[in-house]
Amino acid sequence: MLIVNKLNQFYGGSHILRDVAFEAPVGEVTCILGRNGVGKSTLLRCLMGQLAARSGEVRLQGEDIRTLAPHQRVERGMAYVPQGREIFPRLSVEENLRMGLARFKGRQGRVLPDSVFEMFPVLYEMRHRRGGDLSGGQQQQLAIGRALVSRPSLLILDEPTEGIQPSIIKEIGNVIRQLASRGDMAILLVEQYYDFAEALADRYVVMSRGEVVQRGHGHAMAGDRVRELLAI
Repeated sequence: MLIVNKLNQFYGGSHILRDVAFEAPVGEVTCILGRNGVGKSTLLRCLMGQLAARSGEVRLQGEDIRTLAPHQRVERGMAYVPQGREIFPRLSVEENLRMGLARFKGRQGRVLPDSVFEMFPVLYEMRHRRGGDLSGGQQQQLAIGRALVSRPSLLILDEPTEGIQPSIIKEIGNVIRQLASRGDMAILLVEQYYDFAEALADRYVVMSRGEVVQRGHGHAMAGDRVRELLAI
């Protein structure tokens, strides 16, 4: 689904991303791990077209998308749940979800898929409440639901467990696992919470100082001492 090859980015004189390369296959959860400040969020902004990469290759389903604008990448099937959620606090839950329908025309652009409410029942119960009235965990569910409304082929999640309660972390983990098992979507998960990543990852990538320092299969994370890498 997604192939990233030798991606480089700079801020002033600082080399933020250094020849970053990895793949995110369909039907799998690919976890990007690393401490704060190693370039994870910059990487995602480059993937979504919010920030132009200086050099390298980004391919989605075989197409080089590096020159495409963010909305064009969404039209190609990418969906992004940013760190901090970025929902619209004054809009209702239902109105927030409808923002994810923008890429569709006709009936598809008017009808919310039932699957989103099945995955996150609280969104149906609170569909008429303002997004800003929801708890942090509920807002995270709303942000993920809004991304899923666009029926993506690649779902990108930037630290979805940050600042939310354990019960909702577990629920989000179940949804991610369910989405991956459908076999029609690639999931790219950026995460600092090691246990959450280990439970979900089919493959992992560890970043440090802007570059990939280790990669492997999710089931081997303990044996590969990934937790120790994140503590260094």
